[in-house]
Amino acid sequence: MRTEDFNFELPQELIAQYPTEKRGSSRLLVLDRATGRRTHAMIGDLPSFIESGSLMVFNDSKVRKARLYGIATDTGAKVEFLLLHPAKDGQAAEDSCSSWVAMSNKSRKQRIGRHFMFPDKLLGTITGDLPSGEKIISFDRALDDEFLERNGHIPLPPYIRREDEDLDAERYQTIYAKVIGSAASPTAGLHFTPEILDKIATAGVGMEWVTLHVGLGTFLPVRVDTIEEHQMHTEWYSVPERTAKAVNEAKKEGRKVVAVGTTSARTLESAWIGSELRPGSSNTDIFIYPGRSFRLVDQLFTNFHTPKSTLLMLVSAFAGKDLIMDTYREAIREGYRFFSYGDAMLIR
Repeated sequence: MRTEDFNFELPQELIAQYPTEKRGSSRLLVLDRATGRRTHAMIGDLPSFIESGSLMVFNDSKVRKARLYGIATDTGAKVEFLLLHPAKDGQAAEDSCSSWVAMSNKSRKQRIGRHFMFPDKLLGTITGDLPSGEKIISFDRALDDEFLERNGHIPLPPYIRREDEDLDAERYQTIYAKVIGSAASPTAGLHFTPEILDKIATAGVGMEWVTLHVGLGTFLPVRVDTIEEHQMHTEWYSVPERTAKAVNEAKKEGRKVVAVGTTSARTLESAWIGSELRPGSSNTDIFIYPGRSFRLVDQLFTNFHTPKSTLLMLVSAFAGKDLIMDTYREAIREGYRFFSYGDAMLIR
């Protein structure tokens, strides 16, 4: 299947540069996969579209201030680094680590052995190149989240064409974020407020959590001509015992499982082994695109995604490429806001 088949033209003004003034006030497009019917609503209406008895599964990963700026000691140039995860097996959050896998701007110039000075007189050195283009940067002392909280910046995606501001520290984080480790927000969850969660519970809908630390795959487009050639980067996930039990009971009883975001969907599909959801932690490089079926997820709540992205391919696998692309065209005509700080869609 051609990557170009997942391209679409999006007016720049529809790429949300800021969140809505009030969390939970975005628009909601509800798509019925069976009939193709589309309903235009608001996020506050979401509980009325979720069937009583359903189980919603959220990603509680917390975004770390993973963007750091260093000064090259040889030229004095300012270089941006995005710390993805500790440079060791597995991608779980660590209390502290001195070597990190990172993305950098002007990547080809950041050669092994080059030194950079960071805030608090922290010295970093490029010590490795990875085949996928990332760097390994080693620091002269361990970095912990306290250091990053003081000196790092919120890692806004590149299509948000501004520097991070104070408001992003709150609004680029879900209200239920708990397990620190993501280099990008699981953005479907940004819409939820305590009031909306209360309405969901009152409507008889269960809620459980998984963790998937969002990594490099969120930032990179598919660069090959055919999507089958694309290699996903790995991301660390964890499924608690309680969540596995709740999901397995829902599936046995024929109740709907609603994944909140593509990260929750990828976690659930990765941990579904045989005929049950297995608790525990692992890494996943699952790539879901048209032709691959969903085994567990019944409904999907998600944002509007970037052209030619693995996320757009995932929702196309869930609802059908032609229906999704047609729905995106309607969303553009209707002026929906796109991407991380944009509006949302419930696919039923």
